[in-house]
Amino acid sequence: MFRTFILMFFTFFFFQLHASGNLTKYINMKYAYLSYIGMFLLAVLTAVQFYQYIKGQDGSDCGHDCGCGHDHDHEKHKPFFKRMFIYLVFLFPLFTGLFLPVATLDSTIVKSKGFSFKAIDTPDHYAQTQYLRPDTSIYYGQEDYDELMEKALKDYKGKKQISFTDHDFLKGMETIYNYPGEFLGKTIDFNGFAFKGESINKRQLFVLRFGIIHCIADSGVYGMLVEFPDDIKAKNDQWIHVKGTLSSEYYQPFKSVIPVLKVKSWSNIKKPKDPYVYRTY
Repeated sequence: MFRTFILMFFTFFFFQLHASGNLTKYINMKYAYLSYIGMFLLAVLTAVQFYQYIKGQDGSDCGHDCGCGHDHDHEKHKPFFKRMFIYLVFLFPLFTGLFLPVATLDSTIVKSKGFSFKAIDTPDHYAQTQYLRPDTSIYYGQEDYDELMEKALKDYKGKKQISFTDHDFLKGMETIYNYPGEFLGKTIDFNGFAFKGESINKRQLFVLRFGIIHCIADSGVYGMLVEFPDDIKAKNDQWIHVKGTLSSEYYQPFKSVIPVLKVKSWSNIKKPKDPYVYRTY
């Protein structure tokens, strides 16, 4: 019966993630169908397990001695501590998922991992932590990736003013970093949280968004350096809307030429209900 409850609570956990909207903090919602499939399969397994339990209770199974010469009741013969350890393995993610609050990534994560323009090198290039520049090239062949980015560029080409929304923030940033010359002098505006980082002067800071390409495991922090007309006293994690003209400069801490937004106007905004952005295609 205990296994039935575990399966039932896993089914409820998946349902709760969808109902509360917290699923967006774990995966890109274009993969939400996988969660629905998992929830359906867990519900089926719960029903099957409950049926087997009822069947065993009414004595219609051969859980004791069916005369076939085999012991069908393996679970009862497992050592107690081994059984408890197996149950705890399943109960731990249930407890943390249902009773602990969902943490939202913020600037403390950026500071703890170290902020650099290049992705952090890892043995698994699919698990690299990315900064500033979204890079989905690792998921494509070079020819397919070039075709994808050329298509994205067409969405912005010819526009003198571009507003990046939550829907196309990552696509827009990746396009800018791939084709910076196509955007120089254009007016761009977007939302994000402030992060001082290794800014050159008091008029500069980074405006960033945490982005999810597939799931939280490949999340990164994306955006660009912005420069204000005067000294700026924005605190880390303060959400702002910035609007200005795109330029570029050599940024010494990164030893790279990067896009810079020369801010013409800006304002404080409330933290959005869903602070993450997702890669769309």
